[in-house]
Amino acid sequence: MEQPDVDAARAGSADAFERLAEPYRRELQVHCYRMLGTIEDAEDAVQETYLRAWRRLDSYAGSAPFRAWLYGIATHACLDALRRRKARVWPTDVSPPGDPRRGPAPPVELPWLQPYPDRLLEAAAPAEDEPEAFVTAKETIELAFLAAIQRLPPRQRAVLVLRDVLDWSAKDTALVLGFTRAAVNSALARARATLADHLPAGRGEWTRRSSAAEEGMLRRLVAAWESSDVTALVALLRADARLVMPPRLSWFSGRPDIEVFLREHVFGVMGDGWRVRPTRANRQPAFALYWRAPGEVEHRPFGIGVLSVEDRHITELAVFIQPDPFRHFALPARP
Repeated sequence: MEQPDVDAARAGSADAFERLAEPYRRELQVHCYRMLGTIEDAEDAVQETYLRAWRRLDSYAGSAPFRAWLYGIATHACLDALRRRKARVWPTDVSPPGDPRRGPAPPVELPWLQPYPDRLLEAAAPAEDEPEAFVTAKETIELAFLAAIQRLPPRQRAVLVLRDVLDWSAKDTALVLGFTRAAVNSALARARATLADHLPAGRGEWTRRSSAAEEGMLRRLVAAWESSDVTALVALLRADARLVMPPRLSWFSGRPDIEVFLREHVFGVMGDGWRVRPTRANRQPAFALYWRAPGEVEHRPFGIGVLSVEDRHITELAVFIQPDPFRHFALPARP
């Protein structure tokens, strides 16, 4: 029962508030990540959520579950954050494909979308037989979905996440956001129309993909990368595959251009000093890249790669070229 802890928390018991709120911290972080696009921003929003909840306990009427009340506060914390900064972006949305013979452009200071490690998703996921199990559903955490909803205005994004991801009713969504039901339905229709233009075809079939096939794809990629086997790497790609490298604007489209870039730059200019460790991110196969620069002895963290796989081919290879995500993935500093 929540009520005894609610009463104790209102009386000033921090322990009672922790018992009420802490069980939802991980799933609230996933919710805020969807809204904001990075773990750091999500962590800040969850912290702000808990501060607001503690201060506003008297406003909790108890007519709705405490969990739903927290989600409402978290959504408003995210909307406030979005008013202060621009939406997260994806390379294919801000520049045309590049010339692979010129090499990658230097990093650009833009608010980039970032990956989310599966180890945190597993910690946030309710049991499969609970109605909240869709909180971490694969089709609403993959990078393609995250990149698409970043295109939505903040209020449309909030409505879509509450209605289509969390499965809230129009009535509850309107109550939390301070909208009319008609405004919620209108915002949802516009958000769905935008997503339809930017999500891959066949998205409804994503959840039926074979994880075994994905893991096999990842094993082949790791082996090919560590042996600098460009031919084997390219064979894993679909003909129209894309290679993106946030925070660089440069991205490459199609198997021939990606092959040129891999052969001439990744395994040419940069050399063969690569080590790779498999991992998972956004419910997708992923890998950690370590690079030993020519003349150096040790490998150092280089980036996190995330694979989008359809029909047993890689459709997008996203390599986040920065060591910062390593700490969220609990990866070692050396391979």
